[in-house]
Amino acid sequence: MKQSAELIALQDRLGYTFSRPDLLRQAITHSSMSSPGRSDNQRLEFLGDRVLGLVMAQALLEEDTSATEGVLAPRFNALVRKEACADVARQIDLGAALKLGRSEQLSGGRRKLALLGDAMEAVLAAVYLDGGFDAAQALILRLWGTRVSSVEDDAKDAKTSLQEWAQARGLKPPRYEQKSRSGPDHAPVFTIEAQLDNGASAEATAGSKRQAEQAAAKALLDQLNG
Repeated sequence: MKQSAELIALQDRLGYTFSRPDLLRQAITHSSMSSPGRSDNQRLEFLGDRVLGLVMAQALLEEDTSATEGVLAPRFNALVRKEACADVARQIDLGAALKLGRSEQLSGGRRKLALLGDAMEAVLAAVYLDGGFDAAQALILRLWGTRVSSVEDDAKDAKTSLQEWAQARGLKPPRYEQKSRSGPDHAPVFTIEAQLDNGASAEATAGSKRQAEQAAAKALLDQLNG
C-alpha cells in the first residue's frame, strides 16, 4: 500500500523508517476512527507502555549505578508517565498525524494529553514490532534525550511541588476544580483547573482526574516559574 505524505513525514520526524508502515498507521489511529477494516491503537498502546518501561528501567540503572530502588522508582515514574509521553509526542508533532473521528477533532483531540501520550506509546510498540527491541530502545533513548540524566528535577509529582511552592509563600494549598467532563463512560476526558489564592491558575485535560490534576499543577508551576 502506498504511503501518504503525512506518514512519510512522521517517519522523518521519528528518525525511523518502517518496513511495515501499516503498524505506524495503526499506531496513530484513535478508537474514534476504528472500523472493521481499520484497527485502532489501543492494543499497541498496551504493548508500548511495557516496552518503554523496560527501556527506562535499564537506562536508569546504567545512569546511576548506586541508586536504591526507592530513589529509582520516582525517577522511573517521571519518565514513563503519560505527561512525559505527551511531551515527547509534542516534540515530534505527533498530534498533527493522528487519525481522529470528527468529535475528537472538534474537541481538540490533537492537543489532549491523554491522546498524545497513548499514541506515543502505540508508536513505540509499532517500532518494536517492526524492528525489534534494539530499534525501539534506540528510538526511545534518542527521543527522551536528556530527560534521563535530568529526571531528578521531574521526579517529584507536580501536585506536591505546587503545594510546597504555595506553602513557601504563605499561601493556602492549591485547589483543583473540575471544569468539564466529556467523552463516553469507558473513555472519559476531564478538564481540571489548578488554582492558587494569589489568583494564578492553569487548566489541563486528561483521561483521568488524577492525570488532569497533575497536568494542571505542572502547567501552573511552569507558568509561575517561567
